[in-house]
Amino acid sequence: MKTIDTILFATDFSEVSDYAFDYAATLATTYGARLVIVHVVAHQVDLRNFYVPDVSFDELDKQVEEGAKSRMADFCGGLTERFPDATACVVIGIPHEEILRKAAEEKASLIVMGTHGRQGFDHFIFGSTAERVVKTSPCPVLTVRPVPA
Repeated sequence: MKTIDTILFATDFSEVSDYAFDYAATLATTYGARLVIVHVVAHQVDLRNFYVPDVSFDELDKQVEEGAKSRMADFCGGLTERFPDATACVVIGIPHEEILRKAAEEKASLIVMGTHGRQGFDHFIFGSTAERVVKTSPCPVLTVRPVPA
């Protein structure tokens, strides 16, 4: 088995992601692996060719990115004591593409992420970032489903 030395944890700041983080943290501790935490701000719908009064899309993009960075800082607040070499970042793009790009950049040996377990129409409309990552990742991916109610 290949050594697990870098774990990329992808979060959308949902409860499912929080639950999945327990797995990433446990594995990082068990294997002494470096932890990389990433959140992807998805591209906003571009309505610039339509008439939408009093809206600054550049300002909206900036506020969304700043909000994501603030949430990441809150999420990572106490992690430096447990994982001194952990890194975290917020990137903008198509979530599955950016997760895979970051995993390649960091030479991740494992990706850990939550999956919302959507089915049927919800899956058709929202797609599955986790599914796309699993299908195209060059390294193993651990997907964590929500806790059954």
